[in-house]
Amino acid sequence: MNHSPDIEKWLLLNNAQGIGPVTFGRLLKFFGSVDDILGASAASLEKVEGIGPKTAQSIAASRDKFNVAAELALAEKLSVTIFTLDDPRYPPALAPIYDPPPVLYVKGEITRADSLAVAIVGSRRSSIYGQEQASRFAHLLASGGFTIVSGLARGVDSSAHRGAITAKGRTIAVQGCGLNHVFPPENKELFTHITQTGAVISELPLATEPRAENFPARNRIIAALSLGTLVIEATANSGALITAKAALEYDREVMAIPGKIDSPLNAGSHKLLKQGAKLVDSIEDILETLGCVGKSIESHTLPLANDALQKAQAPLFDRAMLNLNENEQKLFDALSKDPIHIDELIASTGFAAGPVQSSIISLQIKGLIKQLPGNLYIRR
Repeated sequence: MNHSPDIEKWLLLNNAQGIGPVTFGRLLKFFGSVDDILGASAASLEKVEGIGPKTAQSIAASRDKFNVAAELALAEKLSVTIFTLDDPRYPPALAPIYDPPPVLYVKGEITRADSLAVAIVGSRRSSIYGQEQASRFAHLLASGGFTIVSGLARGVDSSAHRGAITAKGRTIAVQGCGLNHVFPPENKELFTHITQTGAVISELPLATEPRAENFPARNRIIAALSLGTLVIEATANSGALITAKAALEYDREVMAIPGKIDSPLNAGSHKLLKQGAKLVDSIEDILETLGCVGKSIESHTLPLANDALQKAQAPLFDRAMLNLNENEQKLFDALSKDPIHIDELIASTGFAAGPVQSSIISLQIKGLIKQLPGNLYIRR
């Protein structure tokens, strides 16, 4: 597999006792390189913010104990690629947060197009309504070029992934266990489909089993990878609320779909709405909340984590990554800054009403056109 350079050293350090994403980042900032951290004395490690004598001793004693050879052999067997934070292939949306995973395991493929992403999360014990809405919104967004990010859990998460797949779109699943496991196990087939239409990723060593304490950290990755998080059916203590909280901390948008007021499944979602989350009942609400994506396509970039990413940095969005199909391109070409009625678009393109409506929705989702009153449309 085409792992990041120096992956062996990064794996050794990342799996030392007392090191998490924040501590790893502080060490890297203080010492400048993984090599220098691995060679530092316990006394030198103590000089780093947040590292006391006990933690320094734990790091020094354990930083050469992880079985890197076995990990890389298992990665080869599973067709998993391992990225480090300084790899240009590392997701640009994830790198700038204050606690990015130093190492990311990827089965499938992450592309720059995945920077145009929306997270859809919610209850594991979702109702039919919740599953239908997750699948519907994921399908519409994926049809329009958005990548759908979720957690592969039962209920809303699984429905969101399936909605993206049925639209022949991209989807990313973030696991709370190593990629040698599928959780929940009944999602094994879905896991395989996702790796073919996007990626399944984790920050955890491959053999790590599903444990409750791993999922809150997993949720921060879901939030960070996305422009916004859509919550569908979250209970008062749902993990989806952790994702929403992380989204706010990372300056992402938070949206929620309302449900029955007497259902415990919606208690968390309604709490978010009371706290200022955007109420969503249509695709247009999502577009409005995310802002004009189209205006950002050629200019919006994310902060950079390090020099290696700076060298690889390019605009986060470009029109080519939106993958306009033939109908969408023809319709877009027929539009301008002057309002055009839908009947004129049907006449000028030669398409039937159905394909025109479908292409209009897709172009709206991609932030390229805007609807005005009276069935009029313009380019953004």
